[in-house]
Amino acid sequence: MKTISLEGRMTLVVAGSAIVGALVFAGVYIWPFPQLLAWMREVPDKAGKLPPVPPLESVDGGTALLICLLMILPLSALVAHALVEPLRRLMRALESAVASYRDGDFSMSIGTARRDELGDLIRMHNALGQTLRDQRQHLAQRELLLDTVVQNTPVALVLTDTAGKITYANIAARHLFNEGRALAGLDFDEVLAGMPESLREAAKGGEDALFSVEMEGSEETFHLSQRGFRLQGRPHRLQLYRRMTRELSRQEVHTWKRVIRVISHELNNSLAPISSLSHSGVELARRGDLARLPGVFASIGDRAKHLHSFIAGYASFAKLPAPQSKGVVWETFLEALALHASFRLAAPPPKQPGWFDPTQVEQVLINLIKNAHEAGGDPGEVTLAVHHVGREMLIEVADRGPGMSETVLAQALLPFYSTKRSGTGLGLALAREISEAHGGRIALANRDGGGLRVTLVLPVGSA
Repeated sequence: MKTISLEGRMTLVVAGSAIVGALVFAGVYIWPFPQLLAWMREVPDKAGKLPPVPPLESVDGGTALLICLLMILPLSALVAHALVEPLRRLMRALESAVASYRDGDFSMSIGTARRDELGDLIRMHNALGQTLRDQRQHLAQRELLLDTVVQNTPVALVLTDTAGKITYANIAARHLFNEGRALAGLDFDEVLAGMPESLREAAKGGEDALFSVEMEGSEETFHLSQRGFRLQGRPHRLQLYRRMTRELSRQEVHTWKRVIRVISHELNNSLAPISSLSHSGVELARRGDLARLPGVFASIGDRAKHLHSFIAGYASFAKLPAPQSKGVVWETFLEALALHASFRLAAPPPKQPGWFDPTQVEQVLINLIKNAHEAGGDPGEVTLAVHHVGREMLIEVADRGPGMSETVLAQALLPFYSTKRSGTGLGLALAREISEAHGGRIALANRDGGGLRVTLVLPVGSA
């Protein structure tokens, strides 16, 4: 509990000073100082008796005030020193504590038995120091955990400053670049000088990249991620080299398994009816029922035609030619597209011409518009819009169907993935292949209010 607050103490000191000053003034001007002076000036008679004390005219108010000040000032100095010295010591202790905090040392505490506001301040300061110590300890533990994780991750991590000096490198990076030896403090360009050319070009490109290098007699594929950020107020660059050979091999095997399943399914769907129809045709010919043979042969021809179309689709995907880009006037291109697909133009096309292979992009848009109609929404809500944004052209095909689930959105662009019973899974994959061949990309997103929006992003070239 608080005894007396600082304000109360100051009030008592001021009141005490006023009382002492009044008492001293009274003692000097009224009693007993004037009587003492008079007594000292009188000479006793032969009987040893003092005569009556005459009034003292030499001690006036000004003199009494001067004497009072001369007595009060030293006393005030002593009282002020006694009152301020604890505050001064506390301020020095707080200054030292703040300086320690600034230097990162949170171990300093201040002892006190005060029960006033200053005591509360000291206890709050000690509580703050304890909180900072706990946070520092937790931070150190998290840093230790993070360093352990980073050091033991198979991804090679290299952190460089603006001068290109390596400030941090984990174990995988040391084995990849320096045969297990330390990398900190070395010039990264000098380290890269002894690495394969493909790795050097990827590192100096400044962007994410996928590259392959010859290591230990075999080809190793890496994915490089590069990011710039500020560390302690200074710019740094982080590079992550991840081995992708095993992952790519697993993905390749998974893809081939999916291809085999799709092809086997389609072959069985066509060869089983063909086999059955051939057997039926033989039986009809044996019985002499020649009138039904043309229908049997027509069915066999239809299944063979479907199988041929299926194989041709896979062949076109595998042998996609390089795009022959040229300047394309949007109005003319969209008028030609409208002859092959039904859509509503959602916005006027831009005046700036596009720069792409019109045959390939037209085929992509025909497939996208066909998918939009097959989504099951209102056919009048299948729209197409072209936007010029910065250095990109955005071609959007939208519908008001049910859209896609998150799982389907994540896999819709993969080759051979399809949710349709008769689908080959090549439509969106072919659209992705063509867009990336143009240096662009394709994106799928569900629309607010229902439906799907497919955006084909193409770079703006020089028409």
